[in-house]
Amino acid sequence: MSHRCGVRQAQKEKTRRALLDAALRLLEDQSLSSLGLREVTRAVGVAPAAFYRHFRDLSDLGVALVEESLGSLHHMIGAILAGQDGDAERIDATVAAVAEHVRRYPAHIRFIARERHGGVRAVREAIAAELDRFADEVATDFCPRLSAEDWPPEDVRMLAELYVDHMVMTATAFLEAQAEHPGAAGASGAADVEGAVGPAGAADAAGAAGAEDERRVAATARKQLLLISLGRHHWRDG
Repeated sequence: MSHRCGVRQAQKEKTRRALLDAALRLLEDQSLSSLGLREVTRAVGVAPAAFYRHFRDLSDLGVALVEESLGSLHHMIGAILAGQDGDAERIDATVAAVAEHVRRYPAHIRFIARERHGGVRAVREAIAAELDRFADEVATDFCPRLSAEDWPPEDVRMLAELYVDHMVMTATAFLEAQAEHPGAAGASGAADVEGAVGPAGAADAAGAAGAEDERRVAATARKQLLLISLGRHHWRDG
């Protein structure tokens, strides 16, 4: 009996995963508010009624995608904040981690960027709640590093929100850099662009251009974080 229950549970989880993956693929070219439930179930190959065994509606599925999309980024940046000493090291580690996350999960970042101000209220609120939780943890990390006399709680929170907003902005910028060069995936950034010929050469050229765009995004992100850091150190001067 327990074996059959385990098989059913595994199949249920497999179907749920398939629905999430199908929705994420379909959302690459449209918003959640324009997505149809039948589109998702047809892509998975299940009856529409099967959808409701896993989600109340598409907004419920969207909230699950929010938790999945932001959860890993949230914990990754939290680990960086806790593990790096020195502003320069922390900035470099943060920018590199965001870039790597976008390379691994572009569809998730695209979903968050589009739906953060999208038409589905439950999803907007879920994104805002995740980012608020992120800001709470960043603020907690900052507190021991800041003078309580110069930094009242509301100012610490403001600083944390600034960092979180910057991370989202940086992730979106990396995503846009990738989108400019869709042939860059898997291509070498060290390609000889002038000697590139044919499909392989085009991929190498796209890879080199994409790598250069990523370097520009990373350099800008580091400068912006350094500016925020310098402002933090001189917040109460004068």
